[in-house]
Amino acid sequence: MATKDEYEKIYRDLIGFVPPRIQERIKLGLEVDPKLLEQVEDLRASAMYPDCLDVKTAQLILFAVLLSQISPASEYHGRAAVRAGATKEELHAVAGLTFLFRGLPAFNLAAEVINKIFAAPKG
Repeated sequence: MATKDEYEKIYRDLIGFVPPRIQERIKLGLEVDPKLLEQVEDLRASAMYPDCLDVKTAQLILFAVLLSQISPASEYHGRAAVRAGATKEELHAVAGLTFLFRGLPAFNLAAEVINKIFAAPKG
């Protein structure tokens, strides 16, 4: 079984930090059901890193999916895409695709997220 630091390192490497909800999931999982936490993390990693997609492409897809759900978590996957090499233009292109199927709310969230990501110091 992995430790708290080992689980959190995965997110720090991907996003640059550990989102609060992820911190809570790890904390609770380690406390009450470490085996389930391990299974969830293994399944998440398997789905998030398919052999046929590079990390940048997978993160751009996740960014689009979460934008289309108007989810604030889209920011985390936008950041991960940038850390994997995505440009502001690529994130904006993804935002345009989500606009086609989710409209202005998704496009507005994308603008907010993209501006926030590129205004922040890289890390």
